[in-house]
Amino acid sequence: MVNSTRLGRARVENIIKMTPGPTRYAASRVDDIKSSFQLFLPESIEGIILEMTNLEGKRVFGDTWREIDLVDLQAYIGLLILAGVYRSNDEATKSLWDEESGRPIFRATMSLQQFHVISRIIRFDNRDTRSIRWRNDKLAAIRNIWDKWVERLPLMYNPGPEVTVDERLVTFRGRSSFKVYIPSKPGKYGIKIWAACDAKSSYAWNMQVYMGKPSTGRAEKNQGMRVVLDMTTGLQGHNITCDNFFTSHALGQELLKRKLTMVGTVRKNKPELPPALVSTRGRQALSSQFAFTDTHTLVSYVPKKNKIVILMSTVHKDAAVSTTEDRKPLMIQDYNKNKVGVDCLDKLTGTYTCKRMTARWPVALFHNILDVSAFNAYVVWTAIDPTWNQGKSFKRRLFLADLGKALVTPLIQRRQHIPRTPASASLVRSMRTPAPAAALAALPQQGHCQKRKRCGLCAPRDIKTSLTCCKCNAYVCKAHSDLSVTCHSCA
Repeated sequence: MVNSTRLGRARVENIIKMTPGPTRYAASRVDDIKSSFQLFLPESIEGIILEMTNLEGKRVFGDTWREIDLVDLQAYIGLLILAGVYRSNDEATKSLWDEESGRPIFRATMSLQQFHVISRIIRFDNRDTRSIRWRNDKLAAIRNIWDKWVERLPLMYNPGPEVTVDERLVTFRGRSSFKVYIPSKPGKYGIKIWAACDAKSSYAWNMQVYMGKPSTGRAEKNQGMRVVLDMTTGLQGHNITCDNFFTSHALGQELLKRKLTMVGTVRKNKPELPPALVSTRGRQALSSQFAFTDTHTLVSYVPKKNKIVILMSTVHKDAAVSTTEDRKPLMIQDYNKNKVGVDCLDKLTGTYTCKRMTARWPVALFHNILDVSAFNAYVVWTAIDPTWNQGKSFKRRLFLADLGKALVTPLIQRRQHIPRTPASASLVRSMRTPAPAAALAALPQQGHCQKRKRCGLCAPRDIKTSLTCCKCNAYVCKAHSDLSVTCHSCA
């Protein structure tokens, strides 16, 4: 495939040999929404989590520990995803199981105590041997899971001609030897991750955790170039967009050897920059100056007086400037178009994130794995079936809701004890019928409504409730309804 985003004949470095979109491996294994998610979290990874979690459970609870199985783990993950769908990641876990204001599907899946127990003892490695492995690997507590997960990312999706490399921040304020402070990020404190994403779909194609300075204590030299080369291993014919932390003349040369091109902003203190491009003296606003070599192109643009923006490119070969009022060089327009791949991933995963409050950094990384896996699964699923919920603006929320319900369904169907709340109890009974999907679709009609409103029988008191009368559909609080969720007026 030829990169057709720019005019002119494509160079050798911009001829892509892979077809953008889901790979044949992924397309042949996706039958439904749940299977698209399991592309990234297969049973091989879940099996390691189960083994290590049960090992920790026996260590903490002894002979009283009841081993969890794959159904329990998938239901736990499903509840985390559903909490993200309901935008309840910052809400107290107890309130999600509340009889009146909570969601019936949480009580129908498992008890609050069981959810807290799994959250407490979930592990990703053997705690007894961790101290030995940690001497040479700061990521030892989750290394096995992380590496297996990252290996699967490029196997499922081929990025388009434009790829973005940037940093992400997994918010975390607990104790960690490689926690960083980035004041420009909303969370400010957390674990930094290098990421390579498809600029168009924001599919996470490769990731790497930043673990701080090396054991020698000396800062790593040419870190930006090393990160880009690591993140783009396996790509050929693509154009890499990155910011001024990564961009350098040496990086452009190394990428050209791999048949890759580069566009990125440049810091003004780079020694390879000509002095004429750095100085703003005598420069008019909206003016541009170009410099060319055999392989690189530099542009110095003045968006306003005494301010300058410098970009470097190995794909642009002319001094093309747009005809719009700001007279921006086409190099800057291409950069602005493709620089947001990783930022969009952060925004989209943060909207319905499943992260919960935790003091353990491996759990924070595990929540990030779930968020990115769910988003990648959505990209793969919608690429395979473009007609799915076509025309709806909230497709991703519907995808996550269906995914969470599909993960909790097996545990609800085999549950032996019926919950006490009417809505959750009726959901469990209906899930034991041959039509679990229809039962889940009818969830808001089982005595609880998704929205909370004022009780009509408590006026003038302002009592909010999510219970609705099964006969007149009026909002009634717990004090004015019986066990069958019927208001006293209709009883």
